[in-house]
Amino acid sequence: MNFQDLRFVETADTYIDTAFKKSKKRVALFKQGNRDKNDIKRMKTVELIRIDTFSQSLIDNMQKIITSFPSIDNLDEFYLELIKCTIEYKDLKKSLGAVNWAGAQVQKFSTIFKRKIKMQKEEEHVKRVRREYLGRAASIIKQIKRSLIFLEEARKIMKSYPSIKSKLFTVCIAGFPNVGKSTLLSKMTTSTPEINAYPFTTKSLNVGYIEKNYRKIQMIDTPGTLNRFEKMNDIEKQAYLAIKIVANHIIYIFDPTEEYPMDDQLKLYSRVKKLGKEITVYISKTDMVENVDELKKRFDEVYTDPKELSKKLYKLNNKIKD
Repeated sequence: MNFQDLRFVETADTYIDTAFKKSKKRVALFKQGNRDKNDIKRMKTVELIRIDTFSQSLIDNMQKIITSFPSIDNLDEFYLELIKCTIEYKDLKKSLGAVNWAGAQVQKFSTIFKRKIKMQKEEEHVKRVRREYLGRAASIIKQIKRSLIFLEEARKIMKSYPSIKSKLFTVCIAGFPNVGKSTLLSKMTTSTPEINAYPFTTKSLNVGYIEKNYRKIQMIDTPGTLNRFEKMNDIEKQAYLAIKIVANHIIYIFDPTEEYPMDDQLKLYSRVKKLGKEITVYISKTDMVENVDELKKRFDEVYTDPKELSKKLYKLNNKIKD
């Protein structure tokens, strides 16, 4: 799913100002082309147009917010859990509900006050009803100003979520920072990942794809060291949830140059293994050390060549599809 299309959420005052400007412009256009000499009839028509335009502007903008955000409870498990750990889930649902309520209330009062306009006999009474409606409608939008502010903050967070395709066979690449995860991803896929020389600076999960015979495999470079969940930053939480929920298979990378001590790399491997997913071991940077035989002996199957690793993943994907 892609959250890049979430619409910017304006402030309450901005929506109200926009509605006033649109209604003023629409009324001016009507007056230019209308020469009705019946003052009360003309005034009623003008104010009905004003109310219609004002209310429709607010209703349309509230609806655009609702349709821009996904149906939260119908999201894939990965995104639902991601929302719950990065945004106040109850406040998100409450804020979207408030926006929906505001649109419905504006519509309701528009119908009521247009009926009142039609019943008036005097110009001053028409003006009074119009002022009352505009004040009531603006007040409704102001009542949800905190919800609008919250939704804009939520939008910024959700826009940073990775685009994960939950129905694809998915492989997560795990290991310490700088062991070669991003490099492996770039060698195996069409992705050009962000590669940093220091830990935990990736702005989001790097995602790439490999394809053979029209069968696509999704690969995710997952930063972090699987510390306790409450101590993880937002990107590490994304990585943990991707491994736990989305991954069909995990590639764990060992770095024999031991920028991180081998004991620590083995401990992280054990933590990853506890997640219950099938793991393939890959040893990176073999051109920088003389011998990796001792490390290889620890595992039944080890890869050092990205091409050979790709072949294994194709076979795994074929088994699942078949």
